[in-house]
Amino acid sequence: MDQDYLHELFAAFQPISIRKLFGGWGLYVDGLIFACVIRDEIRIKVDAVTAPEFEAAGSMPWVYTHKTGGKPVTMPYWLLPDAALDDPEAAAHWARLGREAAMRSANTKPAAKKRSAKAPKTA
Repeated sequence: MDQDYLHELFAAFQPISIRKLFGGWGLYVDGLIFACVIRDEIRIKVDAVTAPEFEAAGSMPWVYTHKTGGKPVTMPYWLLPDAALDDPEAAAHWARLGREAAMRSANTKPAAKKRSAKAPKTA
């Protein structure tokens, strides 16, 4: 799977940017990651709101085994349904859901703490 294919597949969504991520690629729109490609599988960001639609389409979550402890870890990314793999309009639907999940996730993260400036040392 190459970047040209990804740009064509999501052409009906919006212009996307692609950056290296975990040995694969992260797909971004408006500065938010809405999908990733790991081992030639396209995975769309999902949350509690969008998971039922992905499940109904036969999609599966990304689960990997943690290096320490060997416990399964479920990531908030689900496979792009097969029907959308060569249909830009269908892919755009799933990408919009991914962007919505990314937006909700970004809005629930706590704001980063600002570092206070240190007072100058006095002699």
